[in-house]
Amino acid sequence: MPIPQSRGLVSRPLLREDAYRAIRDAIVDGTLAPGERLHDVGLAAWLGISRTPIREALGRLEQSGLVLTKPGRYTIVSPLDVRAVRDAQSVTSAMHALAVREAVPGLSAAELDTMRAANTRFAAALRRGDAGEALAADDDFHAVPVAACANQAVRAVLEQFTPVLRRIERLHFSSLSGRGSVAHHDRIIALCAAGDAEGAAEASRANWETLAPLLTSLADGEPGEPGDPA
Repeated sequence: MPIPQSRGLVSRPLLREDAYRAIRDAIVDGTLAPGERLHDVGLAAWLGISRTPIREALGRLEQSGLVLTKPGRYTIVSPLDVRAVRDAQSVTSAMHALAVREAVPGLSAAELDTMRAANTRFAAALRRGDAGEALAADDDFHAVPVAACANQAVRAVLEQFTPVLRRIERLHFSSLSGRGSVAHHDRIIALCAAGDAEGAAEASRANWETLAPLLTSLADGEPGEPGDPA
């Protein structure tokens, strides 16, 4: 799919973080498809910003595994690499379990209510078939213990490895299998409310491991190493 032709989506100059998030979200939702060439001039025109933050954002996206660059030849949206996603899943599930374990002793009633509200929105989005909103609500749910644990190393690792999971999560939440995550979330909340840090941590790990069957089903059709695009 070509880069959208609308210009100036944001009324103020975007910072590097804004550019990163905008391009990342376009890759996750399929607006920018796997294998698609990315030109900083076109992206700058689309977002209504200069090329400098675009280049910086593309470099960061390459580190996250969403963009592939061959210097002097091309920059493309990375093809789906099931092995890389599996690696990212292992790391992120461990980090979320750690975040929950560290957060539980200090979680407030208000924070638990925020998790419940996020799960309510998550369930409603799944019923509507709105994978984008489901992904946002899921992020809000898991963000509570990540913020509450106040572990900057956990946050940094998740920031690095979570983006590569987004395309898989979107597929997961577009299918009936994704609805099981509502019950997983309910269990995490109940264990957190009961002060069971270990149980909640393991429930969180199990929640992230629900992506495994989808990864297995995709593995048979996993593309080979990307070649030089035409």
